[in-house]
Amino acid sequence: MAEKTIPYKIYLNESEMPKFWYNVRADMTTKPAPLLNPGTHQPMKAEELSAVFCDELVQQELDNTTREYPIPQEILDFYKMYRPSPLVRAYCLEQKLGTPAKIYYKFEGNNTSGSHKLNSAIAQAYYAKKQGLKGVTTETGAGQWGTALSMACSYFGLDCKVFMVKVSYEQKPFRREVMRTYGASVTPSPSMETEVGRKILAEHPGTTGSLGCAISEAVEVAVKNPGYRYVLGSVLNQVLLHQSVIGLETKAALDKYGIVPDIIIGCAGGGSNLGGLIAPFMGQKLRGEADYRIIAVEPASCPSFTRGVYAYDFCDTGMVCPLAKMYTLGCDFIPSPNHAGGLRYHGMSPVLSQLYDDGYMEATSVTQTSVFEAAEYFARVEGILPAPESSHAIRVAIDEALKCKETGEEKTIVFGLTGTGYFDMVAYEKFHEGQMEDYIPTDEDLAKYRAMLPKVD
Repeated sequence: MAEKTIPYKIYLNESEMPKFWYNVRADMTTKPAPLLNPGTHQPMKAEELSAVFCDELVQQELDNTTREYPIPQEILDFYKMYRPSPLVRAYCLEQKLGTPAKIYYKFEGNNTSGSHKLNSAIAQAYYAKKQGLKGVTTETGAGQWGTALSMACSYFGLDCKVFMVKVSYEQKPFRREVMRTYGASVTPSPSMETEVGRKILAEHPGTTGSLGCAISEAVEVAVKNPGYRYVLGSVLNQVLLHQSVIGLETKAALDKYGIVPDIIIGCAGGGSNLGGLIAPFMGQKLRGEADYRIIAVEPASCPSFTRGVYAYDFCDTGMVCPLAKMYTLGCDFIPSPNHAGGLRYHGMSPVLSQLYDDGYMEATSVTQTSVFEAAEYFARVEGILPAPESSHAIRVAIDEALKCKETGEEKTIVFGLTGTGYFDMVAYEKFHEGQMEDYIPTDEDLAKYRAMLPKVD
């Protein structure tokens, strides 16, 4: 098809929206290792997980065989408020870079939450409401997940308790206020409201917090309050399942114009965006139908893929959650306070960890000043102020496009633009004022946390 017929923005019709979520585990030869009970080190049973998570979400979490899950009509109706999201041809960026590469990005920031997180938040709130629960608890790092969940809970009339990583709580007051506008309570973590929070503060006075800390507090509150369950915005199998709508739409839009990507790039923290974006493409790789170069991009200050170890670890700092086999830095790892944005979780999705370990994808880490250089460049050229998380993918997409300029190769690059950065202006300010630092943990730092990993036979 002639290139001039490809529009700047490729939209699917409402009738072309995915009606099923895709479970990539069904096509994996080597399945992700099971979650383990932290006390017995035996695989977690459904009844054990149901004390923490919603019943139907537990079934999704444990299901390694069902390839397609029908999306409930109520969720589809909500999706229609902001989906399908556009697949954008970055013509201006291509021209500015002078590259023969063709660059596309899937933009997930066109909803009030400002990110892709709403895709799973509305699903998890739906299942909580269907179960007859009073409310849910959760953690949030940069704030996108907390914002999305507060919106979803408001829609279904559920109470929402959010524990927000302390450094983000202080740096992003407006993100916090959006959550409160939608009815959520927001508590800086670690806090004095929970036993685990008080313990962490006693052991680490003045800590700026981590997602691992916030998870522990949210789980404690959920377990101790009847009618509540805990929900998570990334890492878990169920979340990647819901986020597959991103990749399914992306592939459908590309197929509509006969476009075949060579490189697919996504930022990686816990894995929800990356796992969602690559899902159908990874499925093709697993089934031997096609091949793509898939790149996970993580921050150099929290490099679980590139410098972590593949081992069983606690999902939270308080060590009350199940053990997951994943690429991890250690559950006690806390990113430097100057780390901007999200992507601050100590581990990576068990699904993505298994795929990475099996060689189906690659990973790279980038420093945050280089990330913000790419973010500013993209904003000036493409007209969208990107979230710091998304800008990790932008950085590597630009780098790959410049390699094409050097070699003359006309590769097609697709990356995920997970959301907007309008609540991240403190980080942008630090970058513009020259106050942003590129903190990279030393080998000695990481060895200290690695030594504390649980011993699992």
